[in-house]
Amino acid sequence: MTKTLPITEARANLTSLVDRATRLLDEYIITVNGKPAAVLMSAEELESLKETNEILADTELMKAIKEGEDDIKAGRYVSFEQLKKELNINV
Repeated sequence: MTKTLPITEARANLTSLVDRATRLLDEYIITVNGKPAAVLMSAEELESLKETNEILADTELMKAIKEGEDDIKAGRYVSFEQLKKELNINV
């Protein structure tokens, strides 16, 4: 859940906000003079956001993902069970 709060409130509650961002994945938009100035979020969420942006920016990867989705919709795939049987693997 994203919450907006002024910098004075963020400063006064920083330890609690960081804890909530880490444990509950809460996000905070911190305002200065009523205008958004910064965001507080967990490091894990930031890394996930960066990875998502990298994937979306990679046109070749996005093309491959789209082709894979189309293959699944068209039934052009092998199930895990079929693959194990074809490769004679017991997992």
